[in-house]
Amino acid sequence: MSPARFEILEHTADVGLRIYGQTLAELFANAGLGLMALALEPRDVPERERLPLAAAGSDAAELLVNWLSEILYHLDTEGWAFRRFVIRECSPTAIRAEGWGERCDPAARRRAVAVKAVTYHQLCVRETPGGYEATVYFDI
Repeated sequence: MSPARFEILEHTADVGLRIYGQTLAELFANAGLGLMALALEPRDVPERERLPLAAAGSDAAELLVNWLSEILYHLDTEGWAFRRFVIRECSPTAIRAEGWGERCDPAARRRAVAVKAVTYHQLCVRETPGGYEATVYFDI
């Protein structure tokens, strides 16, 4: 059985994710998948198109917020839904990747949770004996 990629965390006015990865790149890919699992219904998205994605930050925590904000921007404004993320380069301060999925009219896409923004509330990215773990909350 493969290890968990992410867990959904409940909070008063927010929803969060605890994300896992053996590497920092895997952590960021799993964070993107977690955001898609929160935001979209149905979750079975075909891999028809590829979108280059990139983000930067002063450290891994800020990078995670900026990475997820980049994905959320493309979801909300352009109707992108991603099934998979391929991380091309990843350091604690920059990420370059590709999102694979499809683009459609944002108004036609069924939303599971209306994620408004990525927050810094209880934000944490840390290295563990098994790899990496992160916690991030979203304003809904």
